[in-house]
Amino acid sequence: MRLDDLLQQIGDQRFPPVDQWNPDFCGDLDMVIHRSGQWSYQGSPIGRPAMVKLFASIIKREGDDYFLVTPVEKVGIRVEATPFVAVSAERVDDTWIVTNNLGEQQPLDSSHPLDINDPSGEPIMQWRRNLPARIHQNVMYQWQTSALETAAPDDQGKLWLSSGGTRFLLAELEG
Repeated sequence: MRLDDLLQQIGDQRFPPVDQWNPDFCGDLDMVIHRSGQWSYQGSPIGRPAMVKLFASIIKREGDDYFLVTPVEKVGIRVEATPFVAVSAERVDDTWIVTNNLGEQQPLDSSHPLDINDPSGEPIMQWRRNLPARIHQNVMYQWQTSALETAAPDDQGKLWLSSGGTRFLLAELEG
């Protein structure tokens, strides 16, 4: 598939306009998105992928807090690390297309940047609507290997990855 076609397909992913919804807070729900990307409700894993995708489509972040929102209610949920985990990446032309644990895709580009210096201490990528995705270590290894194959670290010991017309810092190598 051509990059332009793939980016159009990714752009066609539809999500409710949760940023436009500001209902009253209704309280916290005993729902957790674990570091692994697994969702649970009242201590039990949510096993139906369709339910997880539905809930993931209505996540809203305000500061460090996460909520599930509809036009009429807003409930707090707990997120251990990030709502999503970037689990695979494929290079298409000059852009890395990243897939998360729910099968959603985003290009690694200036609109969806990589940050290896996130305050969480883990590399993250901005996914959608200011929602981050933690980069799984296998994806980081893949990107580091690719970067080392195409270019050596610069004279300051920094390793860069190019994607979508933007350079992203991957690592700061020591001596």
